[in-house]
Amino acid sequence: MSIGVIDIGIGNLGSLRNALYSQGWDTLPVRTPDDFCDISHLILPGVGSFAAAMQRLSKTALLEQIRNFASSGKPILGICLGMQLLAEFGSEGGKIEGLGLVPGRVDPLSVADLRLPHVGWNNAHQSQKHPVLDGIRDDVDFYFVHRYRFFTDDTSSVIAQTEYGETFPSIVGKSNVIGTQFHPEKSQANGLRLLDNFCLWDGKC
Repeated sequence: MSIGVIDIGIGNLGSLRNALYSQGWDTLPVRTPDDFCDISHLILPGVGSFAAAMQRLSKTALLEQIRNFASSGKPILGICLGMQLLAEFGSEGGKIEGLGLVPGRVDPLSVADLRLPHVGWNNAHQSQKHPVLDGIRDDVDFYFVHRYRFFTDDTSSVIAQTEYGETFPSIVGKSNVIGTQFHPEKSQANGLRLLDNFCLWDGKC
């Protein structure tokens, strides 16, 4: 079983690879369509803007491959910007089409007098059970860094929610696709447990 990690040159993937390695999982960088042949699971990490990331995925011919991988029923995990890219649209840099794997859109956080970006530890209140949350207590803290948030009218897609000036989905999912707004690789024991659960997941709920 090999865990593919999308690598489009955005963000430092070292901490994610190290976290997975510490749990006993081998990772393969996914940079071309051919790299999908040897993986059982796919992780879509990301740091930066929605528009730039979608442009990079398009230029590297990975967009349709990711959608095809999702259609196959194999598990996909989006992290931070990677979770936001799962949406149908994002507003950062204009109205940009996303991967469309989870119904919703991505818009800026509205936090009144609180600082942006939202950086630091915050709890995730579990709205429903999911295999990636096995053994993780409700309302535990995870590490966040973001200024945009996921909006969805489909409550069945919201796995967990977090409060920062407003309530926003911190875990979303649909079928074999799941996304976390926080960084599990930076979230100590609970984050490592979530990554381990994902790598053991068969994509079924």
